[in-house]
Amino acid sequence: MSLNLQPNLKSPDDAYAALLEAHEGLSKEESDALNARLILVLMNHVGEMEVIRKALEAARE
Repeated sequence: MSLNLQPNLKSPDDAYAALLEAHEGLSKEESDALNARLILVLMNHVGEMEVIRKALEAARE
């Protein structure tokens, strides 16, 4: 599996809205913890360290 950096969401506005809704009413610490858990869930879904490393590199750029 390779890292896809091209737009891939069928409904990016809905995805963004769902992310914002998930954070509603949370403190900064709770929001940070939610983000960390979400990242771990998505990394588990990807499942391939090579792809995860490429994604981490892309995110740092």
